[in-house]
Amino acid sequence: MARGDAVDAIVVGSGPNGLAAAVTLARAGLSVRVHEAASEPGGGARTAELTLPGFRHDVCSAVHPMALASPFFRAFGLERRIELRVPELSFAHPLDGGRAGLAWHDLDRTVEGLGRDGRAYRRLLAPLVAHEEAVTEFTGSTLLRVPRHPLVAARFGLRALEQGTPAWNVRFDDDVAPAMLTGVAAHAIRPLPSLGTAGTGLVLTMHAHARGWPIPVGGSGAIVAALVDDLRAHGGELVTDAPVDDLAALPPARVVLLDVTPRALARLAGDRLPRRYGRALRAFRYGNAAAKVDFALAGPVPWADPAVAGAGTVHLGGTREEIAAGEREVARGRHPSSPYVLVSQPSTLDESRAPDGRHVLWTYTHVPAGSTLDPTEAVTRQLERFAPGFRDLVLASSSRSAERVAAENANYIGGDIASGAPSLAQLVRRPVLSPDPWRTPLGGVYLASASTPPGPGVHGLAGWHAAASALRHEFGLGMPRLAP
Repeated sequence: MARGDAVDAIVVGSGPNGLAAAVTLARAGLSVRVHEAASEPGGGARTAELTLPGFRHDVCSAVHPMALASPFFRAFGLERRIELRVPELSFAHPLDGGRAGLAWHDLDRTVEGLGRDGRAYRRLLAPLVAHEEAVTEFTGSTLLRVPRHPLVAARFGLRALEQGTPAWNVRFDDDVAPAMLTGVAAHAIRPLPSLGTAGTGLVLTMHAHARGWPIPVGGSGAIVAALVDDLRAHGGELVTDAPVDDLAALPPARVVLLDVTPRALARLAGDRLPRRYGRALRAFRYGNAAAKVDFALAGPVPWADPAVAGAGTVHLGGTREEIAAGEREVARGRHPSSPYVLVSQPSTLDESRAPDGRHVLWTYTHVPAGSTLDPTEAVTRQLERFAPGFRDLVLASSSRSAERVAAENANYIGGDIASGAPSLAQLVRRPVLSPDPWRTPLGGVYLASASTPPGPGVHGLAGWHAAASALRHEFGLGMPRLAP
């Protein structure tokens, strides 16, 4: 089909959610065209040489806790299309003095390593791990729907209330287990404790002990390539270097699905939006930011605790109290002196990511929205704190401030990689309070981004849900088969 021809469906944006929507619609037999503003698809889920030739770095996302758990990716058969390597050690949390908390894929092994807090950690996580599919179903869509497993949802809610309030230390005696949980909860880039961060932390930690946190061989771009291949195999078209500035400028289509923020939707639709809905989009709040540093290394990171080297993900920042203090500083618009740093060294699991004997290191830290600070030195200091001698291994680095992160991806407003603050209110009202928040008041227009439920992450669920709504309302169709 030619670029200006009428189609059944147009998708704007080719991040994982946009591509999930496009694949679903194409599998339903519709003609689909994806418009991507950039020169290549994927949004944040891309892999590129950012430092030196032969060193393949993930541009935004690197480790994918939902890759094996997402109902969309399970229906799509992602693990049959690409190789996903699941580390035995899901994540590690170094502490001063050469200690570290180790969250093994095996919950029992994790509990054994936590000493006197092991039983408390098990009581917190085991009921969720045992009902992982039910928790994923409950948290993977709009929270306004009645859960299919209310008892599981209640258990999850009670645990979120505990870990999201000042009672979060009640069950623990030592500092290791609380630090581990806080390192995961801090992914939300929000003040701690809070209900939003607690929910995020519990879901991600559950996945760490259920299906694991996989790393795709070849990088995150392999996930995007699998989606694009399937789209094209079923007649879909991907057009790059094709920014969209106005919905009225798009070719004719029965439906338009937008992998964009509420702010962008308001701009694209202009005065065509009902006033009340437009106000809701403008009231949607964006969170603080991530600033990123990628390193090319001469060898593996020399962690003070050698066991940390086996982890797919490492959280740096010290104790629960220290991380919470740093996140409060970010929320106040300041750069903390001891920042939280999220780390992954995918080349320990995927030898294709760097030349023989060399390694890539992926890191990001939290900063105030719109920050122009180069994070390289702050990140390097935290790495040196828990891996003395790290500086000596650095061959090259590439950094991006929050301002640059925002400039490179229009969905990351101010550097907010969650495309909207994941507060409890905005997890329920994302971006509006509705049992079908993907459907807009504009006929045939749907919002299919991380600014809709279930929120951020490489899981494709927002696009999948938006496509399901469009198929139901515009075409009278159910969900198609997605398997290879």
